[in-house]
Amino acid sequence: MRLITQSLKLRGVRYDVRGPILEEAERLEAQGHKILKLNIGNTAPFGFDAPDAILADMIHNLPQSQGYSDSRGIYSARTAVAQYYQSRGLKDVDVDDVYIGNGVSELISMVLTTFIDDGNEVLVPAPDYPLWTGAVTLAGGTPVHYRCDEANGWIPDLEDIESKITDATFAIVIINPNNPTGAVYSADVVRGLVDIARKHDLVVMADEIYEKIIFDDHVHHHAATFAGDDVLCLTFSGLSKAYRVCGYRAGWVMVSGPTHLATDFLEGLTLLANMRMCANVPGQHAIQTALGGYQSVNELIVPGGRFYEQSKLAWNLLNKIPGVSCTEPQGALYCFPRLDPEVYPIDDDQEFVIDLLRAKKILVTHGTGFNWFHSDHFRLVTLPSVEILEEAIGRIASYLESLRE
Repeated sequence: MRLITQSLKLRGVRYDVRGPILEEAERLEAQGHKILKLNIGNTAPFGFDAPDAILADMIHNLPQSQGYSDSRGIYSARTAVAQYYQSRGLKDVDVDDVYIGNGVSELISMVLTTFIDDGNEVLVPAPDYPLWTGAVTLAGGTPVHYRCDEANGWIPDLEDIESKITDATFAIVIINPNNPTGAVYSADVVRGLVDIARKHDLVVMADEIYEKIIFDDHVHHHAATFAGDDVLCLTFSGLSKAYRVCGYRAGWVMVSGPTHLATDFLEGLTLLANMRMCANVPGQHAIQTALGGYQSVNELIVPGGRFYEQSKLAWNLLNKIPGVSCTEPQGALYCFPRLDPEVYPIDDDQEFVIDLLRAKKILVTHGTGFNWFHSDHFRLVTLPSVEILEEAIGRIASYLESLRE
């Protein structure tokens, strides 16, 4: 019989947030070990429940959710998203500029499949959320990673971006607030990124899923507000994180700027939306209630709130470990600590996190899994309670002590 193999399109596609490390965790679980999974920002396992109003509205609308919806999304959800951005200064956005998807991840893949031809280059931050790199590659494009500067609070290096633009560059991805670093970009930084897109005629793809999870006095700035009417901007966001409904798969992409120049692209995006019929209809009914109702996330991001306290605790505890340094997260749900190579000479950071997993039953993700350039970082999810975080980081500290010895 002929050997059945995966498509060549998957060559070079990786998603290490789930991959060999998760497979090893599942093997250990099958042996009876209890694994603390700090590799993925899944809110529900850590006691974050959906707001009651969202549950009630979804239940109320279930009888009307049994058939397919408009492939772009139900009208009430798209209107709510459009009004959300209108309230943030984007007055020209309307319902026809919004596409609803099964989470941001589906929409990223749909947009890149629509947009990319073989050999097109897309600028992607390093470190990145690896779905972006994988989806560009799967679409036939070439991800070109621009450096975010750890010494400067993980801010994108604008000079590095300029140096990597070629005639084949068609778009730039901005992840703000950033996953995995927790950086929140100032207005000047976002403006600088959009100005590069304007100068080189690039499309901006702004991943803003963590826009509501901001700490202290930091402020999120929508890339679309700086794009104006001469830079096409695709803004991705959704309910998963701020509204603690990861499994509902309710996300959107909002198109702004010179849409009259993108009619062919939008026709293609609509084609792909039609081919998958529609997004999950019950989840779509959560969008209007979420965006228009009480913003319970605000209680979580201030002192005393779980997102805030857990992020600060993890950052402090990590920095107390000899040879470990961690830039303070300004938002999102992660820490991205650095292991000093002089103290921990790690050649293979995936093997490092697997060894940590086997020794301490803690599952984290290695830094090169986020397309970082060196084997000297790992990402830790800060969703567990402070008690569990203290225990988890204590185990990590114990393992690192054994390496030092």
